[in-house]
Formats: sequence, C-alpha cells, structure tokens
Amino acid sequence: QLLALLSGLLSLGRAVLAALRGRLGALCWSLAPLPLSLSLPGWRDSAPRPQRDQENDDSPPTPTSVNYHFTRQCNYKCGFCFHTAKTSFVLPLEEAKRGLAMLKEAGMEKINFSGGEPFLQDRGEFVGKLVQFCKQELELPSVTIVSNGSLIRKQWFEKYGEYLDILAISCDSFDEDVNVLIGRHQGKKNHVENLHKLRQWCREYAVAFKINSVINRFNIEEDMNEQIKALNPVRWKVFQCLLIEGENSGEDALREAEKFVISDEDFDRFLDRHKDVSCLVPESNQKMRDSYLILDEYMRFLNCRNGRKEPSKSILDVGVEAAIQFSGFDEKMFLRRGGKYVWSKADMKLDW
Repeated sequence: QLLALLSGLLSLGRAVLAALRGRLGALCWSLAPLPLSLSLPGWRDSAPRPQRDQENDDSPPTPTSVNYHFTRQCNYKCGFCFHTAKTSFVLPLEEAKRGLAMLKEAGMEKINFSGGEPFLQDRGEFVGKLVQFCKQELELPSVTIVSNGSLIRKQWFEKYGEYLDILAISCDSFDEDVNVLIGRHQGKKNHVENLHKLRQWCREYAVAFKINSVINRFNIEEDMNEQIKALNPVRWKVFQCLLIEGENSGEDALREAEKFVISDEDFDRFLDRHKDVSCLVPESNQKMRDSYLILDEYMRFLNCRNGRKEPSKSILDVGVEAAIQFSGFDEKMFLRRGGKYVWSKADMKLDW
C-alpha cells in the first residue's frame, strides 16, 4: 500500500510539474529585459530573440489580425519573395488547430493563411480544413487566403467556399512576359487567364475577391487601371518591393531581390498613376515592416524590425501572450495603414 501511495504521489507530482513548465517559462520570458538562453524540456530551439519594445511591457498587443505562413514551399519562383522555402516543415493539422484556438482565445478576429503557396499542401485539403475549422468551430469573423491561384480547383470552392471570406490572388502584371521575368509562372500556365477564371469562381461561390501586387523594377511603368477596374476586387493591395535579410537579401538568402527594388519616389509615381482606382490600398516599406503579425510554420511570431525575420518562441510552447511580446508588432501602424476594415463577407453586402 505504501508503494502504491508513493507511486500515486510521484505521478501527481509529474503532472503538476508538466502543467507548470509552460507557465514558468512564459513568466521568465516576461520578466527578462534581454533575450534568454533558457531551454526547458519540450521547447523548440530558435534564433536569439530581439529585445522587447519597452512601450509594450505592460500591455502586449492583441492579435486581432494574424498572418499564418504555415508552409514555405511554393511552385513559383518570384524573385522578390520574402518568405522563401528554407524548410519543408508543416505542422500536423491538429497542432495547427490548437494554435489557432489559442489565438482566438487571445483576441484574434481575422486569420490569413499564406505561404509559400497554401494550396500545395495536400492539394488544398490542408488549408481547406483549417478554413472550415476557423469559420465553423472558432466562428472567426474573417477567414482569408493569399495564393498565387495556380493550384486552386473549382471543386475546392464547392467544398470550402462557404467558409472563406476573402481570396487574395497575387498578380504583379497583366503582361504575361513580365510575370515570367518576375518568376510568377509555372510551365505554360497563363497567370492572367487563371486570374479571370478565379474571379468568376469567387462570384459563383460568394467569396470576396482581392488582388495583391508587388510593385518592382519590372512593372513600375505599367498602367493597370483598366484591368483592375474590370476585375473589380474588393481590395487591390499594392506593396512596395521589400528587402528582408536572410530571405531575399544577404549571403544566406535563397533569393536576390536587389534588382527588383524601387525608390519611394518610384512607388509614389505608380500610386499617382492609379489614384482613381477606388479599391487601391497602398503599402510602402515603412508601413509593411512592423504592422503585420506573422506566424511562421512553427507558429513563431516573426519580428522584422531589424530588417530580418527574428523568431519568437512558438505559441504552442509558451502561449500567445509571452510570444507576442517579441513580435515587434506596431499596433498603431496596423490601424494607421487600415489593417482593420470590413473583412467579413457577411458585412460586405456585395453583388456576387
């Protein structure tokens, strides 16, 4: 009996220690003014953490809108890509769902799935199941995807379209030769023709349609007014080509984006040429760098304040509040750039 009692007490002690481990680690993180080398059992190793912004010490930002880059793999080779295929890792589906539920509990209202190319994993089934989970189980107001569109099939809309608020398709030029120069192509597929097909499917399945364009040295002189107005997206997000060390710039980068970079004056000139497009949403380098909450494939927040992506610990290991302290996220800039908008298709009242 004594042995049984001791065994029971030992098991109880182990359970208590396991429950306290994550909380203890998060507490150590929140108290540390400098990055720690603390390593507890079960924690993933990551790069040294950047210093926390002292303005956020007492009130960590709310993860209202989160961009989850769950895969780095892609079938395109865009020369300016700043989230490159450094790993092939993808979290198991249930672990990804657990992290998304944690983010919802912490205040997430909008999730954007991106990559890499999100439709590469399990032929779109992985992202489809996450979309359904976030809308049906978590009841998030907004569930969105950014994709190059090349792998999306009509059957996907039939199965998952009702759960998706916005589909954003990346298109940098309406000249197919320019898309080839950029690397936004695969084989003989015509990116622009596919864009129009996806626009029609979004109408059929009541999914709001959005276009993302990266303005760079190869498309800076292009006039896209007519094509954008004809496609009539709910938003046309126009980004200034951005350099991120270790991703598309520097010795350890998989891309060399320097030849794509444009000046602030070039970017302003492009914006002025398209100022009459009502859905235009411009984002300069300054607005982009600190105003996005980005989760990588391990569910680590990526801090871009120092010009490269410095990862936090995974939210799966330390929780959202501890990890987000090291995200470098500028909540004021997020609101100033219009990061919060009418993002639920139920509220858009669109004529599909």
